[in-house]
Amino acid sequence: MARAVLSPVPSPIADVEVGGAAQRGELIALVHAGPEALAEAGSPHAELAEELRATGRAAETVTVPGARSTGTPRWLVGIGDGEPARYRSAGAAFVRAANSYAEAEAGAGRRAPTKVAVCLPDGVDAEQIAAFTTGVLLGGYRFRVTADKPRPTVTSVRFDGLTADAVGADTASELATAVARARESAAATAFARDLANTPSNVKNPAWLADVAATVGERTRGLTVTVRDETWLAEQGFGGVLAVGGGSESAPRLVELAYRPRGATAHLLLVGKGITFDTGGISIKPAAGMHLMRTDMAGGGAVIAAMRAIAELRLPVKVTALVPSAENHVSGSAYRPGDIVRHYGGRTSEVGNTDAEGRMVMADAIAYGIQRFRPDALVDVATLTGAMKVALGLRTGGVFATDDALADSVCAAGERAGEQWWRMPLLEDHMGDVRSEIADVKQAAPGPGGVTAALFLREFTGGLPWAHLDIAGPGRAESTYDEVVPGATGFAARTLVELAASYG
Repeated sequence: MARAVLSPVPSPIADVEVGGAAQRGELIALVHAGPEALAEAGSPHAELAEELRATGRAAETVTVPGARSTGTPRWLVGIGDGEPARYRSAGAAFVRAANSYAEAEAGAGRRAPTKVAVCLPDGVDAEQIAAFTTGVLLGGYRFRVTADKPRPTVTSVRFDGLTADAVGADTASELATAVARARESAAATAFARDLANTPSNVKNPAWLADVAATVGERTRGLTVTVRDETWLAEQGFGGVLAVGGGSESAPRLVELAYRPRGATAHLLLVGKGITFDTGGISIKPAAGMHLMRTDMAGGGAVIAAMRAIAELRLPVKVTALVPSAENHVSGSAYRPGDIVRHYGGRTSEVGNTDAEGRMVMADAIAYGIQRFRPDALVDVATLTGAMKVALGLRTGGVFATDDALADSVCAAGERAGEQWWRMPLLEDHMGDVRSEIADVKQAAPGPGGVTAALFLREFTGGLPWAHLDIAGPGRAESTYDEVVPGATGFAARTLVELAASYG
């Protein structure tokens, strides 16, 4: 069947520069903590901030009336107490205001400004400028399939006044490095959003694999291998084949490898790649089924993170696996009551065909450990609705067999601006996961997030392992901080930071 074609994935993001000369058509954003802070810094705009009642609270964006000339700020942007999280939300709020202004100018028949110079407070550090960069690059993200002409958006951001002459060569270099790295991490998040937002009349397992392969061809140091349904059958990937058996779109396994010279530590990432989930025979309610195009958000985060890891030349060996299938309803769909043999021989008693993610993840985890012999394993999946109940829609759950690995994931998330909370692997529920007619029950009774994690643990072979359930924060219904409605790209930046710290 022919597939529809959309805009290229990954979509481009804005350019960001530290220092440099003023460019024609640039508008100016003045970032500040309030009129008093501006006055203490000797800013000529302190009185302007006071006159406009700009409090400087985080993400407050005040438009300066009539500011069109060079040297006069168009926006005053607040950063509150100056914590990195405030800088990130400020950058996001600012870019949304700038995009709205560009649209209004274009709508009025005037030239839409898309280049902005940003004046940050004196003494800004690398963590703060990286956070602001992240907010700017992601806060204005858009995904829309339309016949309309694309709306104007900010395409270039320049941090003014941070030249070597102004702040010193070492500081300027440190800030430029932080911005470049933040841009690559933000690009990973945007790419993961692109993948998850792509509608499923375009995105099937073959499409997802083809995009990953194309990215591999364009990214130095990244190798991508695509395994088709014939290979999966030969190798005994019973879980992937069962889930994908109801769809005319055959499943795939995407293998991504990054092998820098001299690296000894080896990290294995596994991401759920269900490109659409009807629930199968245990069909989902119609009301929310359209959102299931984002059910491969974990796999998207893994693919995007691998691209960034390679681009950043991180000194750690990383292998990633994305088992991809469509969970559909047909005469060939798998059934409740089936017993499925996974890669390596372990069997699952199927209780609910809508618990498909753990079926494909089990195969990939068992294969990855046996084939690649990594030092640690991290898997990412929109796995259980139970995690939405437990942690809400902005925090990911972490289940882990290794305290150090769990701590590393949470610390990486904190640096990346993504919230995680460690959840317990409750041994009291392990009896529920055991099956009388197979090795394990796929859909055991009890707390859903916990039993799903215990199920996956059965395939990890005792390796240090962390399971990241992103069912809540993987998709958003409203705008907050750098997040916009739709797929969030959650976990991509955490995985990049984790890899950076693991080498």
